Amino acid sequence: MAAQTRPKRPFRWHIAVFLAPAVLVYTAIMILPLAGTLQLSLFRNVDQAQIFVGLDNFRTLFGDPNWSVNFWNALRNNVWFFIIHMLVQNPVGVLLAAILSSPRLRFAAFYRTAIFVPTILSFVIVGFAWKLILSPLWGVAPHLLDFVGLKSLFTPWLGKEQYALTALSLISVWQFIGIPMMLIYAALLSIPEEVLEAAECDGITGLSQFWKIKLPLILPSIGIISILTFVGNFNAFDLIYTAQGALAGPNYSTDILGTFLYRAFFGFQLQVGDPNMGATIATIMFLIILGGVCVYLFLIQTRLRRYQF
Repeated sequence: MAAQTRPKRPFRWHIAVFLAPAVLVYTAIMILPLAGTLQLSLFRNVDQAQIFVGLDNFRTLFGDPNWSVNFWNALRNNVWFFIIHMLVQNPVGVLLAAILSSPRLRFAAFYRTAIFVPTILSFVIVGFAWKLILSPLWGVAPHLLDFVGLKSLFTPWLGKEQYALTALSLISVWQFIGIPMMLIYAALLSIPEEVLEAAECDGITGLSQFWKIKLPLILPSIGIISILTFVGNFNAFDLIYTAQGALAGPNYSTDILGTFLYRAFFGFQLQVGDPNMGATIATIMFLIILGGVCVYLFLIQTRLRRYQF
């Protein structure tokens, strides 16, 4: 008997048609600029001509004191900016979500809205508002601390090198804490009631139920929030620029990779912009973010899948 041939599956043209607009837009605003940035980092402007120099721009960024000092300072500050978000924003977001998910809490919808509202505010509004609040001359922070008898604790946090970056990090935490809160809140609501009822039958209630039952089940969501925090923090720019300017004062103490990239690429005051070195810094930022995302996807997410339903 002749072997029966399977009929060919028809090509699903409608899939390509529906994906084409999104692919074209993503390519135009993401892929092409990224490729252009990577290409620009491998060239240098010599006598009004772009000369291919390979990795020399990266060697200059890492080894030339005119560049490396500011680069390593910005990288350290960016790491500290990220650590504060991981240690403050995400744990507090989980705590708020756990409290707001309690059926016994009254006015939970109002609290959720109030906490989430700063997330939709403009960086410009947040930056200038907090500069006014923390101002030692006309800010309300000294008066509020004086009202509770703690005025001795006030200091111009945005004006001192040792406090400025931490203060701005906490302002950023205040603005964006609503995002992890809402994501964890949604994850808690998605836990099946049968699981919680079985835990209650076994005598696991209250705080013990959260640690033993709910927390392991929301670990995948916490992992996603962590990687989103990592990507967002290493792309940060707006708040620092709004509050402290392009020089990220005082004395570059709040300088992060985003502000360093801005000054390198476009120039500022007496500093002439260098698009090639700016592209080199942008490439390093891309590689840092790509490395962090790959570590999460291949090392962490695979271990968290066993907690998913």
